[in-house]
Amino acid sequence: MDRMQVTEAFAGVALPGHMHTAESLRFASGFQFRDTDVLIATYPKSGTTWMQEILTLILSKGDPESATTIPNWARAPWLEQTYFRDVLPETGGPRLITTHLPCQVLAPALRQAKAKVIYVARNPKDVVVSFYHFHKMAKFLPDPGSFEDFLLHFLDGTVQYGSWFQHIKGWLGQQLDLDLFYITYEELHKDLSRSVERIADWLGFPLQPEEIRAIEQHCSFSSMRENAMVNYTLIPCEIMDHSQGRFMRKGMVGDWKDHFSPLQNMLFQKIYKEEMQDSSLRFHWAMD
Repeated sequence: MDRMQVTEAFAGVALPGHMHTAESLRFASGFQFRDTDVLIATYPKSGTTWMQEILTLILSKGDPESATTIPNWARAPWLEQTYFRDVLPETGGPRLITTHLPCQVLAPALRQAKAKVIYVARNPKDVVVSFYHFHKMAKFLPDPGSFEDFLLHFLDGTVQYGSWFQHIKGWLGQQLDLDLFYITYEELHKDLSRSVERIADWLGFPLQPEEIRAIEQHCSFSSMRENAMVNYTLIPCEIMDHSQGRFMRKGMVGDWKDHFSPLQNMLFQKIYKEEMQDSSLRFHWAMD
């Protein structure tokens, strides 16, 4: 397959060349947002797919037709990926766009528009576990080696997509300058219906109770795991080795506890404290 072993360097981070080219990344950095656009910004494995699904259903008032007939990467395409211009809908209404890019690339264009940004964050201990398992099935990502090796690369920011710490601090540091809604994976997991209601109100698309219930049902982990438009089973095995596991793996909070050794946990806690000590950001996850 094309560029499976290629790595693109952009804005100080490494990105998989199978999905990103120098040209597609230049296009993303110069993209002109519309006032009605809604941008989903996440670090990988932080609830991106879940938010794509939630926003799709909010905009359709709970009607699952598009969510069950159109792949999520076409409903909310990644701005920086090569296929983006081919699938971005030319509609007058809200367009859902997704990105994993760091904030400094897109913030200037977003500040010029009135586009809305929703940032989804997740406990980085669960992120690194999920990202490790994803590397084992995604053939366009480097071999992760052992979990211990991968954890060290994650902590020093040398994994593809860069540092989790810089990503979250960069985006959430723009809360006063952008129309940015911040929510965590843990909040979605704890009370999905309330989270959907909050997001819909922020978007200016208030929902009826029955619409929220329909969204909650469709966006449950079990429902998404069986939906081929969401679970990435449409991706050929040459690109994602499905024999190595499922893209929708567990969808739980606290899975890191089954992977971290006591020493790994101590190291993570130390670096997390160093990186986040000057941050006033409010999180909704337990680090112990």
